[in-house]
Amino acid sequence: MSHRRITKRKAVLAGAGAVGIAAAAVLLPQAYAGQDGARSDASAPRQMSAASAAELLQQLGKQLGESYGGAYYDAGKQQLVVNVVGDNNEIDVRVRKAGAVPRSVDNSVSELSAAKSTLSRKATVPGTSWAIDPRNNQVLVTADRTVTGERWERLESAVENLGPGVARIQKSGGEFKTFLEGGDAIFGGGARCSLGFNVTTQDGSPGFLTAGHCGVAAEQWSEEAGGGPIGTVQEAVFPGAGDFALVTYDDPATEAPSEVDTGDGQTVAIARAADAAVGQDVIRMGSTTGLSDGQVTGLDATVNYPEGTVTGLIQTNVCAEPGDSGGALFTADGSAIGLTSGGSGNCTAGGETFFQPVTTALEAVGARVGDGAGGDAGDDDGADGAQENGGAGDSAGADAGAEDSGGVANNGGAEANAGADGGVDTGADAGVQGNGGADGTGVGGPDEVGGDDAQGDAVVDDDGALHN
Repeated sequence: MSHRRITKRKAVLAGAGAVGIAAAAVLLPQAYAGQDGARSDASAPRQMSAASAAELLQQLGKQLGESYGGAYYDAGKQQLVVNVVGDNNEIDVRVRKAGAVPRSVDNSVSELSAAKSTLSRKATVPGTSWAIDPRNNQVLVTADRTVTGERWERLESAVENLGPGVARIQKSGGEFKTFLEGGDAIFGGGARCSLGFNVTTQDGSPGFLTAGHCGVAAEQWSEEAGGGPIGTVQEAVFPGAGDFALVTYDDPATEAPSEVDTGDGQTVAIARAADAAVGQDVIRMGSTTGLSDGQVTGLDATVNYPEGTVTGLIQTNVCAEPGDSGGALFTADGSAIGLTSGGSGNCTAGGETFFQPVTTALEAVGARVGDGAGGDAGDDDGADGAQENGGAGDSAGADAGAEDSGGVANNGGAEANAGADGGVDTGADAGVQGNGGADGTGVGGPDEVGGDDAQGDAVVDDDGALHN
């Protein structure tokens, strides 16, 4: 879930799901630190951790220009795969010399980014989202079950007009919605959400991050339904450029440890914030469903909710349910990755879930998590200038040219922040209405904020860009 909150007057055991830290170890059993090893042939692909791959790509992506078609981390082989447009042998040699694997593709990152922009203009309908998929070198468009009739035809036509091999559509069995009600449970204005990560604000006072749609639903938040407030919202963004809120503790003497409460009195220490990467293994904690794991599937997504458009979120296949909003998305090595926003499905049927990138939220509000540093990659693996200090930092993603198609897909465990920045966005719907709220498109709002039936139809539609 979220971090525990402890006051100097009294220790508070945060309400976490009944899943201990041992479960987290089962969810993410592999740690990749120390597994890098340079081979004797300098031009042969080197095994490296996802964090080291992200740092390598940060340097290499800038050099490839229009030849860059995205990149991802092959977890099985522990190699960085770099998509290269065309058959430029000089570029291939450069990629191999760096220790990565060149892969010939048809679409450059700039072309795929342009396709996303076209979809935003022509196919922005509730219940849709899109992101660049570096493994297939395409834009992956997702439509939930509410996208039918004229809206489906509009979406399908827009995808077809992009040309062959540029984008593809997949159907989701559920409905995109926000998950207002989950980490350590917090309550405000009749709504239930989850505390994400404890932070230190610019002036040194303690606070925490949660979802922006929670922050606009209520100004003050409590540890118990109907209880006295413990924190006040200082800043909330939703809809718009993200879904995050900063809440400061009303008692300046509150101790806010940088850790995630995983239940049964167990915690995971959070040392840093890190960017997400496609393929990265992540753990989510929420007050409704406890611990769940999965992978990052897309970055920098735009989602259109009835309440408005939200941009810059992380897309995953991690399940979540109402009440998990604002809860922590993190890695086994203690990197804060995201804040739960919304998605489709539940923890029985699965589905897509979207998260606000923590790095973006921290930068926007001027706060820090953990020691405020980027953290170590754990190894430099000799990668062409890749330094040991790079992996898990706030900026350790694919930068420059690597941005849109995203950073390396991190498979997980230890090197949390490998990869590109950005993140799929999921609009969470603010105030969270009752279960009706048709927005004119036949899509309703989430059932009751914090209700156990919040399977409402607050459909999200992605008009934007996901880079990976």
